[in-house]
Amino acid sequence: MLKRVIQIAFLFIGGALGFVFLPPLYEFINLSSNPWLNNPYVSVALGAILLFVLSFALSDYFVKLVVWMEGILFKIPAADLLFGSLGLIVGLTVAFLIGFAIERIQIPVITEFLPIILSILLGYLGFRVGFTKREELGQIFTKSNPGQKKKSVDSLIQTEEKQVFKLLDTSVIIDGRIADISSTGFIEGILIVPQFVLTELQHIADSSDTLKRTRGRRGLDMLKKLQDERVTTVQISEEDFEDVQEVDLKLVRLAKKIGAQILTNDFNLNKVCDLHHVQVLNINDLANAVKPVVIPGEDMQVVVIKDGKEQNQGVAYLDDGTMIVVEGGRSYIGQAITVTVTSVLQTSAGRMIFARPKDEQVA
Repeated sequence: MLKRVIQIAFLFIGGALGFVFLPPLYEFINLSSNPWLNNPYVSVALGAILLFVLSFALSDYFVKLVVWMEGILFKIPAADLLFGSLGLIVGLTVAFLIGFAIERIQIPVITEFLPIILSILLGYLGFRVGFTKREELGQIFTKSNPGQKKKSVDSLIQTEEKQVFKLLDTSVIIDGRIADISSTGFIEGILIVPQFVLTELQHIADSSDTLKRTRGRRGLDMLKKLQDERVTTVQISEEDFEDVQEVDLKLVRLAKKIGAQILTNDFNLNKVCDLHHVQVLNINDLANAVKPVVIPGEDMQVVVIKDGKEQNQGVAYLDDGTMIVVEGGRSYIGQAITVTVTSVLQTSAGRMIFARPKDEQVA
């Protein structure tokens, strides 16, 4: 989209330049006698066509320049931009008034070039003064209302910098646990759902595969639950990157652009974020961190539901899904028994607890 806008801008600029500069060029190369070239519409069309063709070679560089400038502007606090812009406006206004007075003098060289130099110099000085004096200017505005609690511009900047954006990917929306975690208030900041994630979620919900369709609809329901129950804002971002096809890479680029964190439970996306130095919050890591801590020798009440892989083993599960292997527990299948923890094994797939029936251990 940005590339098209730049090409259209080249088109209009080319038409304006053709209208201004092509007629003198015709006279210089002795082509002014041609009736077609004397038509101003022809000059506009030629200039527009020439610069539009040139835009195909230069538009990519302009797109990179605009994206680079956007990245810088997003990182600058709003207070700095506000007071810097006010200073720039004051500087340019003063330069215009001085230039208007100089034009009355009618000195050939000075009248033409001095207003331009003054505009550049005073505009830069105005921006620098507004940028560096932002705290004093902010205090002037706050002093105008004595009943209001005074806040310096630096405190406003710090408050703005504390605002954290978190991007949700497709997997964490479908998983659904994010809605429960958000309702507890442990996740702060603004949750952002990019439009390309919503599009992927909609494609999953419209899939011909029953399982995928169910998962997609569950994700849409969870997103609606987030919007209804969450205390802070859940925003839909229209930002997209047409030159990137993969949703994960779009998420990484958007996170780097706005300085956001990514909420996911996708292991591969977690690794990609680490490579791009983007902060990622993995729901699975959180789930493992909040599992109850057990130590060898501790007693717990479990229900043995099936036999294990080894002989005479039984298997039970905690409420969070942690598997407990009960040695000698095969004969207790379907019963609630008290077991004593013998050891705890942490693996890449999760945590596994080994235990033995308490009565047997006592015996």
